[in-house]
Amino acid sequence: MKKINLNGLDMDYYLETLNNGLEIYMLPYTNKKNYFISFATRFGSEVVEFTDEKEKTHKLPLGIAHFLEHKMFEQESGEDPFTFFSKSGTGCNASTSFDNTQYICYGTKKFEENLEYLINFVNDPYYTDSNVKKEKGIIAEEIKMYEDMPDIKLEMELRKNIYQNHPRKIDIAGTIEEINKITKEDLYTCYSNFYIPNNMFILIVGNFNKDRAVEIIKKKLEYKKKQSLPQTKNVEEPDKITKSKSKITSNIEVPKLAYGLKIPTKNLKLDKLELDLYLNIVTTILFGASSEFRERTRNEKILSGIQMEWEVLEGFRVFYLIATTKEPDRLEEEIKDEINNLSITEDAFNRIKKVWIANEIRMIDNIDATVSNLYDDILKYESIVSDRIDKIRSMKLKTLEELIKKIDFKNTSVVQMLPKTN
Repeated sequence: MKKINLNGLDMDYYLETLNNGLEIYMLPYTNKKNYFISFATRFGSEVVEFTDEKEKTHKLPLGIAHFLEHKMFEQESGEDPFTFFSKSGTGCNASTSFDNTQYICYGTKKFEENLEYLINFVNDPYYTDSNVKKEKGIIAEEIKMYEDMPDIKLEMELRKNIYQNHPRKIDIAGTIEEINKITKEDLYTCYSNFYIPNNMFILIVGNFNKDRAVEIIKKKLEYKKKQSLPQTKNVEEPDKITKSKSKITSNIEVPKLAYGLKIPTKNLKLDKLELDLYLNIVTTILFGASSEFRERTRNEKILSGIQMEWEVLEGFRVFYLIATTKEPDRLEEEIKDEINNLSITEDAFNRIKKVWIANEIRMIDNIDATVSNLYDDILKYESIVSDRIDKIRSMKLKTLEELIKKIDFKNTSVVQMLPKTN
């Protein structure tokens, strides 16, 4: 078991890698009562085709990763995992993203029992023609529900404008037409190729005994053999966006605006973490909570709500901004003006670095925030980042200025969502 210090945070995490390739990441706390467990696979909705170890190619129905996640809660015994966990006041859930699926439980009691059960039900798929057919109707209703949710509808419209070929332009749940193609054989094929030890990891954070955790996991999973990883199809995605602007309507009272910036990374000579840190500096200065843009647009009552995030995928970084505004045309111009007049001073650059370091220190005391950060690290950087504070301290304004020169800030798309008029 490796002990790795989280530099600047006065904490250590532990990494145990089983012979079959399963990674176990553990961050024990002594001053907390609760714990969080995630059992995850690097299999998400963006996998649309793959070749297995026998060199057979499988083309998958859209939405199958999400469908499979739903079906994992169907046990041959008839026991409902939600009911089992609730007996000890433990929460459980699952989620599918573009590049991963995770099954989680969290609580304050019966850690060992709950860890065993989580492993058991994720390790024991049960698909039948009957339960697959039943699930199609459930997920079809879920898809219809998503179509009526303004924020999801807005994001998906923006994705269609940004991506030309990549599956990230398609909703994670897929389409009704595609999920109706799914068979139990498809599910078993995906499970047997992607739910394998060397494509999965377990993350545990909170109050628990790390040695007992490893002992339980080994007992339950060490017998499983390492397999050849499936070769997923590499979708060729052009550098340019698909469409620069569109307008849609929805059942809303106040208009919304979505802005996306697509950045190809092949010519940006920074490692993944450094690139993400520098790009986050740019958008923090442009649109962050203490930015001039936020202050000005709120004072002028142009902006009433805003969310931002960076999407990380192979070959690209994509920035999303979703805002609520009574004046979408004016806000769109404000965003463009802010980008066209981008200027970063040494003082602003250093101030953000200090704030980030303070946030890293403060957030380590919050288990929920820590879990989210560590999980993202494992997916984005293939391990927990132990020297993030050091990386932040070493950032240079000159490096940022050189990066900015290489970014095409006009490779953007804007979507306005307007209220329906009768």
